[in-house]
Amino acid sequence: METAFAAIDIPRTLADTVYGTLKRDILEFRLAPGDRFTETEVADRLQVSRTPVREALFRLEREGYLEVRQRNGWLVKPLDFNTLDHFYELRSVLEAAAVQAICAPGKDAGPLRALADLWLVDAHRRSTDCEWLADLDERFHIDLVAAAGNPEISRVHRAATERIRIVRRLDFTQPDRIGKTYEEHGAILGAVLDGDAERAVDLLRAHILDSQAAVRKITLHRLYSTRQARAA
Repeated sequence: METAFAAIDIPRTLADTVYGTLKRDILEFRLAPGDRFTETEVADRLQVSRTPVREALFRLEREGYLEVRQRNGWLVKPLDFNTLDHFYELRSVLEAAAVQAICAPGKDAGPLRALADLWLVDAHRRSTDCEWLADLDERFHIDLVAAAGNPEISRVHRAATERIRIVRRLDFTQPDRIGKTYEEHGAILGAVLDGDAERAVDLLRAHILDSQAAVRKITLHRLYSTRQARAA
């Protein structure tokens, strides 16, 4: 199965490899918001020189994952819920536009039927693997936008999706979110496949707002509890 982490570039240099490793550490909570570390610590752990480490760290800083602290090394950026809200709003706009395009007369929604096989299933066939579902949820939204056929919208949407990935994965640690996601994705797909753009957009916006509200309930306690559970 292709996971959401395929979005991380295939390494071409040692700095790319370090970048990919550190990014996964952040997205999988091995480096949590508020954690501090130094270039030397990373270089020693990955057994590389500080030059590719420094290049990777500055790249992650530009992408908004890290902050440089001149005296204390590096800091994984704390969760900024205002910024997260902005990315959720951007996703809502882009995905609504994609759904409207897919439902336009003469547009073929056939590529989305594969998603129906995953999400329009009976309750006893639903997965309970939270980590797998988090990847599958991300793939649902990416494929939905891609089906509209606009590569520039897809590119911007992928970037926004990546910036909220960490909190979306935490969202799936809550059991009630699993059932809701199946139900909401199924309803959205049903409306899109019926060509009902207005209903599909309304359902999609409500779904994203629901997810955004759930993110607001995330606490550092849940984040660290999740990290400890994965390390066990």
